[in-house]
Parts: sequence; structure tokens; C-alpha cells
Amino acid sequence: MSQENATSKQPLIRYVNRQQMSWRTVDVDRLIGEDHPARAIWTLVGRLDLSQFYHGIASSAEEGGRPAIDPQLLISLWVYAYSQGIGSAREVARRCAYDPAFQWLTGLEEVNYHTLADFRVEKQQELDELFTQVLAALSKEGLITLEQVMQDGTKIKALASTRSFQREGTIQGHLERARRRVAEMGDPRNEETSSKARQAQARARRQQQERLESALEELGKLRAHKPGEKARSEARVSTSDPQARVMKQSDGGLALSYNAQISTDAAHGLIVGAAVTQEANDSAQLLPAVERVEQRLKKSPRQMVADGGYTTRDNIEKMAGREIDFLGSMRWNNVPSGATIPNRLPPHAFTYQPETNRYICPEGKTLHPEGRRNKGPGIVYYRYEAKAEECLRCTRKAECCPKNLRRGRSVMRMQESAPVLAFRRKMETEPAQAGYRRRGRVVEFCHAWIKSKLGLRQFHVRGLAKVGAELLWACLTYNVQQWIRLDRLWAFPASG
Repeated sequence: MSQENATSKQPLIRYVNRQQMSWRTVDVDRLIGEDHPARAIWTLVGRLDLSQFYHGIASSAEEGGRPAIDPQLLISLWVYAYSQGIGSAREVARRCAYDPAFQWLTGLEEVNYHTLADFRVEKQQELDELFTQVLAALSKEGLITLEQVMQDGTKIKALASTRSFQREGTIQGHLERARRRVAEMGDPRNEETSSKARQAQARARRQQQERLESALEELGKLRAHKPGEKARSEARVSTSDPQARVMKQSDGGLALSYNAQISTDAAHGLIVGAAVTQEANDSAQLLPAVERVEQRLKKSPRQMVADGGYTTRDNIEKMAGREIDFLGSMRWNNVPSGATIPNRLPPHAFTYQPETNRYICPEGKTLHPEGRRNKGPGIVYYRYEAKAEECLRCTRKAECCPKNLRRGRSVMRMQESAPVLAFRRKMETEPAQAGYRRRGRVVEFCHAWIKSKLGLRQFHVRGLAKVGAELLWACLTYNVQQWIRLDRLWAFPASG
């Protein structure tokens, strides 16, 4: 055959035809492997008591009604979705149409994203009970001991942009326009759009009005806690998520956020408590964290470990009062009180004599105790003062107390309470420092996992109650993932 004939032949190609319709036979149970995480999640959720979820279903065999989607399916879908870093209800619904794992969970049935979105935030009480139930099961298996619980908080961004951060005048203007639009929706002559589209528009406008009204309410709460007329007049809130607050991020920037608090049992790194707060500061969150753990597991932690944000004298005393060992980082020093004026004798120039409970000044004069003053939990200040006549004729009065015309020089002595002093001594020991150093790789790991693996760097819902529910979904997912991992590790022990 000549070369010319060989090159002139038309090749046979099977071209793609996307215009054709086809029928496919799908064996649903073989869409995923036997060891797929979706199977483990479905099995584990099925072993839990979901009766509270079923009690809320209005339709029944006796009274009829539209059959509800099985709560076991909705729970499994959300747990698996979060485990894959998916937090959008629309994306979960979309995955149910083509992703083999989602198709296996649904049995190829369609799940509306509205159903998914509503289920995530409306079943808060049931979700809370489910989380407690999982903790009880993990505790029964010996995976949770509460011998050592680590506490830490992290800032998670709210579903709101900085452009939504407005003052009262701007919010009032937006609210008036929103109310007018809502009022106009009632005109029956406006039939330009379909019934479904009108319902969606009406729902969106009502929600906007509700958020703006909520923004004004939150603004009033903020003003009540802001000192000064100028600070109150400049107070601002987000019109998208009024309950969010501006907080400092790990990169040093500021963003509308919530403070996510997590308590982690150190035995196997499982989360035993979670909550969301509007407070950027962690200092007031330690005791509520302990109470959440006690409420869920009916047992107090033997030891709590937290960083310097939680280590206050007040918290040290409260932990001692509850007989809970507390390890923390001291960011404050035990130094005597007293203002040091330039070119004046400082307080440390005076010598304290504990056996006689008095101070001696550099000129040998005595400062006697004159009373005490409480400066908050865990600390008391004692005041000592010299006699006025001795100070008036002292040769060093000009450099000690030149403005004291009728009284002698005074100094203050700080004395910490017994629990605080015991805490200081304990934290100077190596065992306490070693226990404290474990905190980072236990509880901070949970925060890192939730943000990087579960994708919860920004909440997908708005409002304190709803973001609290989403955090609980993420923590439930984390615990389920660790439970499956630990079961598999124990099922296949390492060879000796």
C-alpha cells in the first residue's frame, strides 16, 4: 500500500454525544466501599437514640400528611458533609445529585436544601441532647475520663462583611425603606412575577426588616455598656448579623466574629463542651465551661488547663472552691502596689517587717497599719502610714512626700489569698509546667481541625443561637470522626 493511500484513510472515532438520553442501572449499595466513612457515620448515628427528632414530626400514619425525611438521614448528611469541609446547605443538596457517598446516604432520593438548612438550626435542643448522648457513649467506652480537660477559645468570623457595620442613623434609614417595601408587597395588583418568586421576595424582605430591627436592639445593648457620650454615639453593629462583634483575629486584623469556646478531654482529644459567646475576652468563660462539662457528663473535671486569658485570681479562687485543680499561665506578677513619682522615694525603698506588721522608711521612721482595701477577688491591699509630725521635720521630706501637709507618707502592701499563693507555688513545679504544655497539642489541635479539615473558618448562619448550633454540629462531627478512628485503631492493634 502506498503512503498516499495510507494517509488518506478516514479514522474511526467514537465521538461524545451529550444530546442523547440514557437509562442507567445503579446498585446503590455498591456506590461506595465497605470501609467508606459514610457507612460508618450512618451506622453510628443509627445506634443512637433519635426519638426526640421523631417526636417533632407532625405527619403520622393515622392522621396522614406528607412523609418527613428520616432524621437519621439528615443527621448523617450533615455529619458527613462537615467531615468533607462542606457547610453550605445548597452544596449538600447539590452533592446528593451526583456524589456517590451522598447518593448512597440518600438512596438516590432528592433532599431539598431548605429542609437541610432548617434542620441544622431548628433542632437545637435535640442536637444538644444528641451531643450529650455521644459523650455518654464515649465515656462508657473509657474514651473520656475528665482527668484533665483543656479549655481554649478561638475567633470564627461571622457571616457579615465590614460594609454592614453601621451607626444608628444609617440603620434607621435602611429600616424605613425595608418597612415600605414590606408594606408594598401586600398589593394584590402586583402580579408581574410568579407566585413562587413573590414568596421568595416577601420572605427576603421580611428577614431584612427583622435583621434591621434586631440591629437597633443590639445597638441599644452596646450603648448601655459603653462609657462616655461620644463612645455611645459612635457605637455600630452589623445589619447582616447584629449579634456579631468586632474581634481581633490570629493574623492581627479585626473582623465581625464570634468567640468559640471548646473544652477537650486530654485522654483521647475528644471535645466534651462547646459554646459560642459575643465576648472577645476569655477570662469569664472558664467557670461556664466547667458547668457545661458537669451538666453533660454528671461529673466534674479533676483538672482544668487553660492559657493566660483564663488565668485570673478570680478564676483561681473559683476553681479552688470547686476543688478542681487548675493549671494556667500567669501573665501578672506579684509586685507591691504604689505609684512611683519621678524623683520621689518609691514604695520599695521602705522595708516591711512581717513580725511587727509595719514598714520602716529609709530614715528609720515607722509606718503603722491604717486599714485594708479589697481590690477584687484573690487580693487585698493593706495601707501603712507614718505620723505627720515625723514626716514634717524629716530632712528627706522634699524627695519623699513634699505635698503631704497634714498627713505622713503612706505605702500599700499587696497580699494575695491562700489559693492564689498556692497556685503560684504549684506553677513553679515541673509537673505543673509539663501538664500545662500539653494544652496546645490537645485543645488547639481541635480548633485547627475544625477550621482546616471541617472548613469552619466562617459561620454559614447568622445569630448567636444559630452559630452555637453550627459549632455543635462541627464538634459532633469531630467526635464522630475520632470515634471511628479510635475504633479502627483498636480493631487493628499495632504488631509487637
